[in-house]
Amino acid sequence: MKKIGIAALLLLSTFSFQLSTISACTNFIVGKDASADGSTMISYAADSYGMYGFLHFVPAADHEPGAMRAIKDWDTGRDLGQIPEVAHTYTVVGNMNEHQVAVGETTWGGREELWDTVGIDYGSLIYIALERSKTAREAIECFITLINEYGYASEGETFSFGDPNEVWMMDLIGKGPGRKGANWVAVRIPDNAISGHANQSRITNLPVGKKAKLNKKLNCMVNGDWMWDKDVIAFAREKG
Repeated sequence: MKKIGIAALLLLSTFSFQLSTISACTNFIVGKDASADGSTMISYAADSYGMYGFLHFVPAADHEPGAMRAIKDWDTGRDLGQIPEVAHTYTVVGNMNEHQVAVGETTWGGREELWDTVGIDYGSLIYIALERSKTAREAIECFITLINEYGYASEGETFSFGDPNEVWMMDLIGKGPGRKGANWVAVRIPDNAISGHANQSRITNLPVGKKAKLNKKLNCMVNGDWMWDKDVIAFAREKG
């Protein structure tokens, strides 16, 4: 399997560490064969004191044709517009839904020229995906479908996705103002492994060999338990 290093998503991770402003959200990810009882696990420590004591809750609901869902930036409350609602949404408590799909994140920022204010922010993506997904893979596909359609309105993020059978990690950053979609890579963590991320992009290589196939629906490449935006390597080269 041929691999190409793209120390760019990568690209895209330039860091400025200042003791006065540093924060450290942290996710640990555990595959089902790496736990004592066969459970998958995601821990999500959000370094945001203003959210202590808050527990997100949305009950399951049925929606009429034509119903719309308001999008408000999770951090600021800024109105980002509306998207069509789906016929049925699932119950979400905290960062897990009724099907035991869980999503966490850590922010790493990245190159500021790749940030945008138009589209769907990282927090809204998490909770929309939880409302609409029965598996971790479906949650990833929900992220990408929404970003391809509406754009991405946040900084660089690494996400954890889990369900009772699989755990995944995704690095993601936008393409800059006026460009929909995002630069992203997702990989399934092996069942017998543990992993984690804390305010730094984590994935540095892609299996871009002959086995990689185009998924036209998501406009991405797939090779086994890897998925990535089909233009991520070309975009990294474009940005130097």
